[in-house]
Amino acid sequence: MPSSNTRFASFVERVGHRIPDPVIIFMAFYPAAFLLTVLMGGHSFETLGAGGEPVEYSILPMHHAEHVRWIFENALLANWLGFGGGVLGVILVVMLAVGVAENSGMFGALIKRAGAHLPQSVLPLLLIFLGIMSSMATDAGYLVLIPLAGLLYAGIGRNPLIGMAAAFAGVSAGFSANLIPGPVDAIIGLNAKVFAEAQGVPFVDAAGQALNPVTMHLWFIITSTFVLSATGFWVTRRFIEPRLDGQDFVVPAEMKPGEFQVTDEERRGLRAAGLGTLVALLMILGLALGPLAAFTDESGTVVRPWQNNIILLISLFFVVTGTFYGVAVGKFRKVFDVVLAMVGQMNTMGYILVLTFFCYNFLGLLGYSGLGSYITYLGAETLQALGLQQFPILLLIGFILTTAIINIFIGGLTSKWMLLGPIFVPMLYFVNPAMTPDLVAAAYRVADSSTNIITPMMTYAGVILAFMRKYRPDMGFGEMLMIMLPYSMVFLAVWTALLIGFFTLGIPLGV
Repeated sequence: MPSSNTRFASFVERVGHRIPDPVIIFMAFYPAAFLLTVLMGGHSFETLGAGGEPVEYSILPMHHAEHVRWIFENALLANWLGFGGGVLGVILVVMLAVGVAENSGMFGALIKRAGAHLPQSVLPLLLIFLGIMSSMATDAGYLVLIPLAGLLYAGIGRNPLIGMAAAFAGVSAGFSANLIPGPVDAIIGLNAKVFAEAQGVPFVDAAGQALNPVTMHLWFIITSTFVLSATGFWVTRRFIEPRLDGQDFVVPAEMKPGEFQVTDEERRGLRAAGLGTLVALLMILGLALGPLAAFTDESGTVVRPWQNNIILLISLFFVVTGTFYGVAVGKFRKVFDVVLAMVGQMNTMGYILVLTFFCYNFLGLLGYSGLGSYITYLGAETLQALGLQQFPILLLIGFILTTAIINIFIGGLTSKWMLLGPIFVPMLYFVNPAMTPDLVAAAYRVADSSTNIITPMMTYAGVILAFMRKYRPDMGFGEMLMIMLPYSMVFLAVWTALLIGFFTLGIPLGV
């Protein structure tokens, strides 16, 4: 008789198979959202601004002429090519660079080398840890580590989706953990300070000590890195490997799993790639210490151009090392061979271009019309109506669950924080002074990260699906969701318990 877990998994899988491709989802969401603006156009609602003042939002009737013009005037540039600060361009640039390294044959040689020496039993742990650490350069985690994890597993003859799932869990579900404070800490912390001080909430921790916005979660994110790495490793071994190890997968033509002997030509190429690595690192170091060196601007803010351009620096690394390898093995005999390697990689990007056109235009419509703000507002109102003032732990859990659910429908860490933060940082503190700004912000980070891997609204959801389809051409979003669901559920439960443990035991979240 099947267990309850098996029956539940089968049910979720059946439902998952019925979920359309993300392109179809966004093609349907766009007219649905447009129709909602027609029905709700003019509806207004209020939230608190960063300074405590009421901010009124209105849902725009998108069928009016000026808003229809906005749709057409912004569909290509602002809402597609420029969405998210030009994230599509970042994707394309990284794929060009990775194409040089991949089509040179360097990855295949490295995989054979790694497959012969790395203990397979700890590969998921390593991939999850590296994924978590990659939040310092989030795009690189999505665009480099996840496909490399698939190549690594294919190279050792195992289902590539196992490695990709582990890496995806680390990069996305563990997004807010790290050993080093980074951009996320600055975005969350600096705004939390504004939200608190603007409404008379002291920016201090539970012990009354003043908080540093960037390091106020330092001990929590360090602990989270190790806890989530171990948790993700357990999920992989307990749920993912038993599910995927017996499934069929397609091996890319350039990969030959099981052949782990490195040829003399490949050894020569790897030695050249080693030299290329040294050259690339010296170039990156020269840029980081020279024209891209950190400086203090007129406002006293420390600006780190090298960190802001980390994706281009990583791309430079792959181009240089891939070129060194390709020249050494005779794959690249002229400059145009490198160009052809880039073209070959671009041939796989057609689906992503179609997907992002519909996805980014839909998200742009949500933002412009006010529907996205309204969804967030409804979630906030629901939490306020729960009446958990006397139960701080339940209040904390309620906020986490509300944010986690909102995150499934509305992506974007910063945009949601700018809407939820001004409401909940002061509100939760005045309801219960134990809900200090650092605790509320930490709860937001836990919730926002944990459900990233089970929502089509996450910017890279379709990109990861495209990567997985290299090995499973018939892969659907529902199947990807089913693979990633155990990570999301367990990460959310364990990470919430860890935060409650910090809170209950009075352990400082940071400094």
